[in-house]
Parts: sequence; C-alpha cells; structure tokens
Amino acid sequence: MAIPQSFIQDLLARVDIVDVVGKHVQLKKGGANLMGLCPFHGEKSPSFSVSPSKQFYHCFGCGANGNAIGFLMEHTGMNFVEAVKDLAQQVGMQVPEEDVSPQDRERAARQRQKQATLTDVLEKAAVAYQKALKASPRAVAYLKGRGLSGQIAKTFGLGYALEGWRHLANVFPDYAEPLLVESGLVIEHEDEKGADGQAKRYDRFRDRVMFPIRNVKGECIGFGGRVLDKGEPKYLNSPETPVFSKGRELYGLFEARTAIRQHGYALVTEGYMDVVALAQLGFANAVATLGTACTPDHVQKLFRFTDAVVFSFDGDAAGRRAARKALDAALPLATDTRSVKFLFLPTEHDPDSFIREHGADAFAERVREALPLSRFLLEAASADCDTGSAEGRARMASQARPLWSALPDGALKRQLLGDIAQAVGIASQDLLQLWQAAPPPGRPRREAATGAAPQDNTEAPMNHTSAYTPTARPGVPSYRQDSGASTRYPSRGGGKWRREPPPPPRMLGEQRASVTRADRAVGLLLANAQAWDSLSADDHAMLAHLPAPHGSVFAWLEAQIHEHGPMPWAVLREALRGHEHEAFVCAEVEQVTMGADTEAELSELAGVMDLLRIDALSAQAAVLAARVQQGDRGAFDEFKRLNERIKHLKSGQPV
Repeated sequence: MAIPQSFIQDLLARVDIVDVVGKHVQLKKGGANLMGLCPFHGEKSPSFSVSPSKQFYHCFGCGANGNAIGFLMEHTGMNFVEAVKDLAQQVGMQVPEEDVSPQDRERAARQRQKQATLTDVLEKAAVAYQKALKASPRAVAYLKGRGLSGQIAKTFGLGYALEGWRHLANVFPDYAEPLLVESGLVIEHEDEKGADGQAKRYDRFRDRVMFPIRNVKGECIGFGGRVLDKGEPKYLNSPETPVFSKGRELYGLFEARTAIRQHGYALVTEGYMDVVALAQLGFANAVATLGTACTPDHVQKLFRFTDAVVFSFDGDAAGRRAARKALDAALPLATDTRSVKFLFLPTEHDPDSFIREHGADAFAERVREALPLSRFLLEAASADCDTGSAEGRARMASQARPLWSALPDGALKRQLLGDIAQAVGIASQDLLQLWQAAPPPGRPRREAATGAAPQDNTEAPMNHTSAYTPTARPGVPSYRQDSGASTRYPSRGGGKWRREPPPPPRMLGEQRASVTRADRAVGLLLANAQAWDSLSADDHAMLAHLPAPHGSVFAWLEAQIHEHGPMPWAVLREALRGHEHEAFVCAEVEQVTMGADTEAELSELAGVMDLLRIDALSAQAAVLAARVQQGDRGAFDEFKRLNERIKHLKSGQPV
C-alpha cells in the first residue's frame, strides 16, 4: 500500500511525539527536552531524549533515533503501514487508500471499529478478573504457592474468574450483548432455550486463574485460564476471534519487548506460567505459544524484535515433537544473520523448576549451550536411521532433503549441504544432483491430471473445496465435484446442513461419489494421524486456516497430537465425542477406513496435499497478479517466485 508523502507529513505535524513515547517510557523534564530510560537497551541513568520542538527522539547511549512512526516500529514491532494507521487513528485521521473502492474502505472501517470495540470489552473483563483475584484468598494462595509475587501478577495483569456460571452478568449490564460471544468471553447454545425463550448463555472461564493475552500494542485480545485444582482442560484459551489468532500471537511478547532487546534473544517456552515465573526470576525475555505448535508467523514476529531465538522444551517425547514443529517453522526464516537454538531441559524440569533448583546462572549457561539449528536439523534428519548401514544413510539423505530445501539460500545452507553429505557418505555435488533428479519423498507419480487443476498463469485460483480426482487405483474410489445441496453431516450448531444424530464409531454404508479435497484430507489424516508429523509447519498452518469445518478439525487434531502424540483412529474417535464437527469427521474417515489400505491412503494423501498447496499458492499469486496489473512493480518478483513454486509442485520437482 503506497501512502502519499504529503499525508505522512500532515500526520507527523498533528502527532505529538511526547504523547506517543510517553505511553511507553516515563519521561521527566530535562531542559528544553524530556529524558527517560532508553527502552531499546538496558541503562540505569537516563540517556534517552525526546525533543518536543523537533518531534524527534535520540538515545545518547545506543544511538537509537527517529520520529513517532519510527518509535512505534522499533518499540512495538509494527511495520510502517501499521504504525501509520495506529497514529492516524489516535489523531482521527483517515489513511488514504487510493486503490481501494469506497465499499471496501467502508468495510475496513467497520472492521477496525469492531476490533476496537472487542478489545474494549476484553479490557473491561480483564479489570474485573483482576479485582476478583484480589478478593479471592484461594486464588492468591495458589499463585503464591507457585512462587509468584504480587508485583509480577500486577505486571502481567493476572486475574481470577469466579466459579459462577454467569459472573460476567455482574460486569456487563447487558449479558445478552452479542459482543460477549464474539469476544469469546461467553458461550451461547442456540439449541438450548432458557425460561425467557432466549438461547442459554454462560461464562467460558470459571474458577480459573486468568492470563490476559495482549497484542504488541498492549491491547487485551484474549485470555488463557488455568484451573486451580484438578480439572480438564488444565488450560483453556479464548477461541479464534476477529482480534485473536493463536497461530499469530505469542503470550508475553508485549511485556517482554524491552527485555528481549536487553538480553539479546527471545526465549520461547511452552506455557503461561513459565513466562510469568521466568520474568520474576530474571528472564523477562520469555514468551510462549498459545497451546498450539510454533508457526512461521510466530517466528517472523519474534524476528521483528531480535535476530536470536532460543526454543526451550522439555526433554521428553512431547517436547521433541514440539521442537521439530518449531524447526519446521524457523527453517524458511533462518538467514545467515539470524540465530535459532533449541534448549532441552531434563525431563523432570521445566524452566521454572530448573532455575529454582540450580539458579539463574546455571540456566543462562544452558541457554548459551543450546543446540544450534544446524545440529538439530542433522538430528531430525537422522531420526530412526541406522547410519551404520547404507540403507540407514540413504534414508537420512531422503529425510534431510525437505529440511535443507526449506532454508533460504546463503552460507548456512551451503555449509549444511556439506555436513549432510558427509553424514551420508557421498560428495556434496552428488547429493545435490540426487535430490534434484529424484521425485520428492513420499510423493506419488500421477499419470492422470487432477480435476479442475489451476492453470500456470494462476488467473483462476483454486479453492480448497474443488473436487479431488485421484489416479485410479484398485480399491480407491474416484471423486467428483459436489453439486446441489451439501451431503455433509451437521455441526452441533446447526446451520444449513441437515440435522442427524452423530454416527457410531463406524458408519456402515456405501462410499459417496462426491467429496472435496479438504474433505478427503480430513478423512486421510484422521485415519492416519502418524502422517501429521511428516507435514511441514506451513502445511499445518495452511490446513488450520481453512474455513470451517476443515480448519477447526485440523486445529483440533494438531492439539491432540501435540499433547498425546499420533494416535490411532479408534482413540481419536473417542476424543471426538461431543466435538461440534464429530459427525462430519466420522463420515469422512469412514470413506477412508472402508478401503483399509494404509500405503495407498498415504500415497493418496501426498497427492491431496499437493493440490491443497497449489490452491493456496494460486490464491496468493492471483492477488499479486492483480497488484502487478495495477502497476505495483514490487509485487512482480514475488509473483514470479510463487508461479515457479506452483510449476515445481505440478511437475513433482522439489520446491
């Protein structure tokens, strides 16, 4: 988006940098300027100067300087457009959007207003939870028992949700307000009616310690709640809302921004309590993912604040699985100027308990000795490989290929090629030629074109609901595009799908002739959950962001595997009971399990994933093509790169 320079000048003329900086730094009068402690490096004597006359800031210690826009970009991690929009909103100016229609501009304005309203609702709930914590000796005793002080609880805005079903009715005058449901604070059951004939409502969070989740601007966008005693689930997060997405947000990032710069790295942990406890024990640079595997969005957001990230995991199997997800997410962003490490603690310790037993210095030493990305990549590539045999080394070469390919070109990638080649016992050039000549591992050769495939010019991007037509195989049915009314089973919330009771564990019946690609992916992955870990973090993110019901089903599957590891369908089936998409999932898995040919299913899954990847890339390319046609030359290189990836996928070559 091109913002006219004249608008930038007008904006900076109306914004007072003292107000902007003053929200983040305590300033005191010092002659003609104001002085404070620099937020960009640790110091005890103020050397950070803000000039009201020049509308400029400068640190005499580290040299940081700039205007109000630059301060927001540097301090909050916003990009340029985000910072401009934030400042414009503060002073009531409308950012010009020359290439946007009046209808789109009005829609965007309504969306911004909705987001602002939702954060106001969540902020009000956060204040109520904080007051409830102070009035609850039981909740206070729990936090003290975990070693937390009142000051650290205040810093992170910790609170307590009372045990009652409708406590928030005492906080918000209108408990029937739709915003309470949209914000994720209240659950509404349309199928159940109260005495007044209205849908039944109750608080989502009850009898839980509350952890407010803030965005980089400090706005409350959601909550995490932990049970005080025994109960399930132990941690409960806000659902996805217009202001909150688990795949993009990190708990504690707002509070950790300054400490990340001071320590020189970000420490990624596994839970809310780890973040709060570490901050109290001297490691305020800790953040945590929100009950989901690390995504490329998480890593990219961290790299806005630092060039060094250390992932801390338990040393058990679940911790290793989480670390592998983080590796997949970090690889495309691991440039030569960035550092990514992996810290594995003993199985009996988390960061909190390790520091309390061994001290902060011992933990800091563990961080310094953490496993570099290059070594962990080699470990991941050699997993389950007997490198003492030719077969084992060949398998390692195959497993290393997608990991190495994900790295951006540079010195690190070229060095790792030599390390992998040495480990498998062949020359670097021979290994590279082998990778370039062979089809991608696990990807079947398809002789027939798949139905409705997008053209190379990407003018008509595919949708995940397009029909998937696999190559004919014995015992594997063909599928065509859905037509007419959907034959899917309903979610518990009803809607336009027909209502039927949830199916039994096995739905005996005939295979349907109509299924979409995303439908088929649901069936194949739930029937073969062990294949989930073979997919990349980008694949996981792509699947989880598909529209309902598919996206929510894949997000649920990822949470199950993250917590328990790959499970057979019989176990997943029981875990699904009561899930809003239970009937839909059972119907799709039934179409797979009727074939009972695992090898064929995994082969077919590889083909389905290729098509879904092409769909996603084609949609991105179509957007870029439109920008190119409008004269945006900056989009052309990215458009060519996406087209190249699409061609590689279609030809079965490595991307």
